[in-house]
Amino acid sequence: MLKNFKLTIEYDGSAYCGWQRQPNGPTIQQTIEMALQTMTRQPVTLIGSGRTDAGVHAIGQVAHFKCDTTIAAQAFQKGLNSLLPNDIVIRESAEVDLTFHARYDVKSKLYRYCIRNQPMPVAIGRQYAWWIRAPLDLGAMTTAAAYLIGLKDFKSFEGTGSPRAHTVRHVMRAEVQKLSEGLIVFEIQAEGFLRYMVRNIVGTLTAVGTGVLPPEALQAILLARDRNKAAATAPPQGLCLLAVYY
Repeated sequence: MLKNFKLTIEYDGSAYCGWQRQPNGPTIQQTIEMALQTMTRQPVTLIGSGRTDAGVHAIGQVAHFKCDTTIAAQAFQKGLNSLLPNDIVIRESAEVDLTFHARYDVKSKLYRYCIRNQPMPVAIGRQYAWWIRAPLDLGAMTTAAAYLIGLKDFKSFEGTGSPRAHTVRHVMRAEVQKLSEGLIVFEIQAEGFLRYMVRNIVGTLTAVGTGVLPPEALQAILLARDRNKAAATAPPQGLCLLAVYY
């Protein structure tokens, strides 16, 4: 009997070429699909809520797969976790309606980007944050982030060479917070994201934080619809997909 299963997945993306299957290196999708094939003894296609790039992490990535099987959802969770490497964990497994689609049914996603803002780098945890030595002005970054909220054209923050049919996205939340001494996080929730959009925004916010750009420059950059007007792309290791909402 054909069943549809929804997985909630946590992974450390450090050793992977991103989520999506590709020929030139290991990916999260491919690794889980291989484990599913071992369990079901048949080819299985895993469809994620969206791509994450090489080196990007997730706590709440969501994916689904359809399979003709008698295996129960909880058995898939236990079995997959015994087969997968320790940098990928299935946090939840549930049988869902056959109409559920992990990508097309998404209402919004929440990302977090971590910045280690202190004079000295760290050895432990360096793969989960971007180290910036220069002091960042949290107030200026907060003011700049507010320009992102709403239905806006994010063409200026789209990755070069990855054009979409349209670049308008609805951002519901964009906040900069100081979690602890030396740790600053940027969280953004939107109905959808362009490739490199979050990392390009973070790169520009840090330019504001260091005084290279004034906070109001965010508004001008958005209106320009020109990637060259925004700052350099932030590195991948600070980015984590926290949650996908349906």
